[in-house]
Parts: sequence; C-alpha cells; structure tokens
Amino acid sequence: MLVDLGHFTPGLSLTGGLLIGAAAAVLILFNGRVAGISGIFGGLLNWPRDDVTWRLAFLAGLVGAPVIAALLGEPAQAEIETSWGAILAAGFLVGMGTRYASGCTSGHGVCGLSRGSVRSLVATATFMSAGILTVFVQRHLIGG
Repeated sequence: MLVDLGHFTPGLSLTGGLLIGAAAAVLILFNGRVAGISGIFGGLLNWPRDDVTWRLAFLAGLVGAPVIAALLGEPAQAEIETSWGAILAAGFLVGMGTRYASGCTSGHGVCGLSRGSVRSLVATATFMSAGILTVFVQRHLIGG
C-alpha cells in the first residue's frame, strides 16, 4: 500500500472528526435530535413542519462550511471521473439505502454507534462492507 504523504493530513482529519462529534453531541443534548443528514433533510419534506429553523440552519452549515473554507484558503478540489448520469444514479441509490436502513451513514456511524445501537452497528458494517467491495470490484475486477 502506498500512502500519498502530500495528502496525508492526520491533524486536520482528527480536528474534523472532533468537530463532527461535538456538533452531534450538541444537537442531541440541546435539541434531542440525532445528527443524521437524511433525517434532517427528510424532516423538511414531511408535513406538518414545525421544526424548520434548526434543520435549515444545520443544512446551511453543511453547505456554508466549504464556502467559508474556500474564502479562507485553498478550496477543495474534487475530481470525479464519471458521468452526471452515474452521479445521479448513485445519489438515488444512496437515498433508497438511507430509507431502507432507517438512516444514513452520519446518523448510524456517528450517532448510532456512540449510543450503542445494535441496528446502527449492523447498518454501519453493511455500508462499510458494500463500500469496500465496490472499490475492490472497481479497481481489481473491472479495472479503473
């Protein structure tokens, strides 16, 4: 295995993880809500909507953080080597998966595991295994 030391950022990664954990803890302590992105976004689509303010603020932070980071320094450069059709299909499949799993990676992986949820442990093991298998097939069997 080759580690790209130019992009190896353990300090920034640790800081990001601590901030995500702190944000999840603050949300559940002060609002009684799990910081699962699909649930937060999905709550905006349900009627009646009585808790719109905090949901919009949370989503604004998700969108606004990279914008602020770009203003403060070098913006992140994502290189996605696929078609828009594949991106849309992948997004649709992820959305379906979050419904079947009763939550997304952030809800199960960050909040569910920290609460000791067996359902979240199974969901996290499933999506991690699927991701590992997908990368293996793409890189070694299909050739990417």
